[in-house]
Amino acid sequence: MIVVLLNVYLALLFVLVKLKVVPFNTFWKVSPVIVFLLLMIGLFIPMNWGAPQGSALVVRNSVAIVPDVAGEVLEVAAKANVPLKAGDVLFKIDPVPFQSQVGAIDAQLKLAETRLAEMSQLQNRGTGRAFDVEERQGTVDQLKAQLAGARWNLEKTTVRAPADGYVTNLALRKGARVANLPLAPAMAFIDTSETIVGVEINQVDARYIAPGQPVELTFKFSPGTIYTGKVDSVFQAIATGQVQTSGLAVTPRAIQAAPFVVRVKLDDDAFARTLPAGSVGDAAIFTNRVAAAHVIRKVLLRQIAITNYINPF
Repeated sequence: MIVVLLNVYLALLFVLVKLKVVPFNTFWKVSPVIVFLLLMIGLFIPMNWGAPQGSALVVRNSVAIVPDVAGEVLEVAAKANVPLKAGDVLFKIDPVPFQSQVGAIDAQLKLAETRLAEMSQLQNRGTGRAFDVEERQGTVDQLKAQLAGARWNLEKTTVRAPADGYVTNLALRKGARVANLPLAPAMAFIDTSETIVGVEINQVDARYIAPGQPVELTFKFSPGTIYTGKVDSVFQAIATGQVQTSGLAVTPRAIQAAPFVVRVKLDDDAFARTLPAGSVGDAAIFTNRVAAAHVIRKVLLRQIAITNYINPF
């Protein structure tokens, strides 16, 4: 962009000299150098923090689907990469062992309630002990708690989608046996209820970024198009500055100025939901500083949007 502006100035200077509006003396001969320095110092260098630009990445939360009960899979209702709503069935586990457990506990509960009623009648007549009634009441309460747990296990044989989204890399099939172990998830569920767009900004350029500032973005997924949004937040920590619990002393390591991450919310929610996880692009954030440079940043971003048609990287 600075080359374009400098060439425009040179063309204008050439015309003015030819028309003899300005003399072609030493000052006008060196004026392109002066203009170049003024553009660099007064516009292009401040533009980096007045309208910082960085790489954008679309991230979605991934949920490891681990069933609450173990058993044989009877049906896999979910299809790979097909949109699902929260509560839709993902797969079903054989409910027979859990139904039998519910039936057994329910039968015991009915018997215990009958015994409790008989003991209560005997106590009311003065021929029964209060201790026996209390003991039967305790048994009934315990069986009711067990029955609630058994019914919960039976309900969990149907595994449902935790949110709007889709299942990816689906390998689960009918007949497989799943376990309720965190280290053995049955499938990966991509949550599409929220689209997270992160923009990396160099630390030296991030000083004036604040929530609510306007943002323009272009994605390789949709070349040639500019989308608008706003700064949602600036992450206050990155891994470089994180201290983890350890039994070791401080381990020196090379310190680098890693970029900060700015979270952006797109104005077009419908388009945001269509962005696949991992979509990349470029974004420009327009702060309240160096307003004159905002137009130049907008032009540069649109140049990137057009080159996305032919630039795969």
